[in-house]
Amino acid sequence: MQIKLEQLTAGLSKQLLPVYLISGDEPLQVGEAADDIRKAARQAGYGNREVLAIDDTNHWQELLTEADSLSIFADKKLIDLRLPSAKPGLEGSKTLVSYCRNLPEHTILLITMGKLESTALKAQWYQAIDAVGGTVRVWPLQGQDLLNWLQRRAERRGMHFETEALRILAGRIEGNLLAAAQEIEKLYIQHGEQRITKAIIEADVADSARFDVFKLSDALLAGSLNRVTKILHGLQAEAVAAPVVLWALSREARLLLNLHTELKSSAHPETVFKKLQVWDMRKSAVQAALARLKMADVQYILQNCTLADQQIKGQLAGDSWEKLFEICVLFCQPALPRLRA
Repeated sequence: MQIKLEQLTAGLSKQLLPVYLISGDEPLQVGEAADDIRKAARQAGYGNREVLAIDDTNHWQELLTEADSLSIFADKKLIDLRLPSAKPGLEGSKTLVSYCRNLPEHTILLITMGKLESTALKAQWYQAIDAVGGTVRVWPLQGQDLLNWLQRRAERRGMHFETEALRILAGRIEGNLLAAAQEIEKLYIQHGEQRITKAIIEADVADSARFDVFKLSDALLAGSLNRVTKILHGLQAEAVAAPVVLWALSREARLLLNLHTELKSSAHPETVFKKLQVWDMRKSAVQAALARLKMADVQYILQNCTLADQQIKGQLAGDSWEKLFEICVLFCQPALPRLRA
């Protein structure tokens, strides 16, 4: 059965299931959910814990062997199975289905893995786990959900944030929950159980967001000018070399130009994406950029990339960072009047 993350603790206090699957790409939430299950298992007498990390070089038979083995130290066992990939493959799928059909006594299987694709929810191995155990899918927190999480985290320490202080903290940690947890711990050490104001956050909390060119690329494809501007300013403040930023802008522009060219020949979109190595994680963002930017828009962006390159090399007058910002605007808002080259 599917279990919401916020309902996991209450569910563990009532009943322990034979199998748990936790999936997601937010490491703090995945880790803490797994910790809650391990703690509940220990309290219920599952004193023996075996950790298995299975990848392409390991054999899935280890899971079945571990399930069949008896421990001389404890009657109850927790198998902690960690999958670097969210795709168990053919052998893994068969093994998980077999395990769920022949559940060993006095054993809990805890599986942690990365984010599952929507197609995986229909897979036989996932359905087998869902039928006998609990599946917990962890999602990145945004907006009000992030604010609520921060407030709950602070309340565990007896702290309370003013609304504006909470918003500033959320903006500075940029969705990085590990950084948020660390900042809350530091605030507790410094100020104890007191009300946290905007002034305290501004004085004590550093901007924990790490800006890199790959985040810039993602924001460009999404057309989020506010985020692009923040990341670009962050890159400049961190003294990232302008040619590195230009490389990221040019790379995305060339990709979009090649996609437009290939798709114009009536080729199947999936075939084109595969040919140009646009994988599942980026497909939706790339498709949004293709819909927003016509071929002429992309060609104009590349012309400006050439000008930025000349400015960086000192061959053309002008501020190269201003030109980089202009290119970002062209990516996000192509309908605006074109900037003078």
